[in-house]
Amino acid sequence: MFDNLLEALYNKVFVNIVVKRSVTDVYIEICSKKGVIENVKESFDTTVLSAQLVAFINSYTKESPYFYISLLDISAEQGALPTCEKNRLEFYKNISASEHKCHNKRWTYYTSKSDLYAMEKRYEKIGVDLVFSPFSLLNHFFEDKISTTMAMYILVQDSFISLAIFDNSKLLYAQHLDMQTSNEAENEILASIDEEDEEEVDLDIEQSINLEDIDVVDDVMQDLDDFGDIEDLDSIEDIDEFSEDKDLEEELADAAEELESEEQATSSFNEDYQRFSLIQTSLSHFYNDEKYDSQFVETVYIADGVGVSSDLKSYLEEEMFLNVYLRKMDINMEMCELAKSEIQ
Repeated sequence: MFDNLLEALYNKVFVNIVVKRSVTDVYIEICSKKGVIENVKESFDTTVLSAQLVAFINSYTKESPYFYISLLDISAEQGALPTCEKNRLEFYKNISASEHKCHNKRWTYYTSKSDLYAMEKRYEKIGVDLVFSPFSLLNHFFEDKISTTMAMYILVQDSFISLAIFDNSKLLYAQHLDMQTSNEAENEILASIDEEDEEEVDLDIEQSINLEDIDVVDDVMQDLDDFGDIEDLDSIEDIDEFSEDKDLEEELADAAEELESEEQATSSFNEDYQRFSLIQTSLSHFYNDEKYDSQFVETVYIADGVGVSSDLKSYLEEEMFLNVYLRKMDINMEMCELAKSEIQ
């Protein structure tokens, strides 16, 4: 009764933390019994619990004893299995080094014990109440489809892809894909190719140098020395040169902006193609591994948590002949909805 009285006096504060490649997003909701009375979202240029991040979170949690801090599991060693029977889990994967939990007596999600412990230690200054699996978010976000439709469901994050195939709420297959690991492997191959190319270029340069060309350069420099004093010319053309310098600065700024835009577009293209390749490989695994109850997949629902380009949808439709539906997801807000369902 006393607890109920305190709850009536204080609001509930839900803090939701998502760590990305180079930033940490924090979404906070303050809720009364009547609903949400305030929400705020901030992004911090860090992947650790910095003093600034702690101060920001504490500025909200100090207002109430009823605060709940949620984290999205970013362990690479996590996934989901199509059973809750303990004697069947090992048939799909050895999860002796993992924590696992059954979802609705239908399927199991798991994560690395060591990564979970490290996560809790990293955030011990503020405490962690809930750690959510990406597969829980995926299931919650597409709950209306998963219960009725046989399809592949994908959550796209900054560094990961969480993929699951459901048939009327029954999990058939799931895989958590680490884009960073895949990127590192590709970069090693590209680096070795670049080294070979550099050796060839150096050899070509050495062969193309002509000593006679050096004499020509010396002649040109002598002609410039003989040209004389050009101070008068400088004074006459000051205004023109200033104008030209200004135009040049503007052109350089425009060129830099255009280059940055092209680099971003190229990066987006490369990442979406990488995502497509990982999805294609994973689906092939589902079809060919006898462990799984393989069924032909025609439809894909994507929860887009990063803002993918239209290229990913096009790849899946044109290369794999899938029907693709894309939904934007705010991962922090989706975590908050899950946290509220757990607490309230």
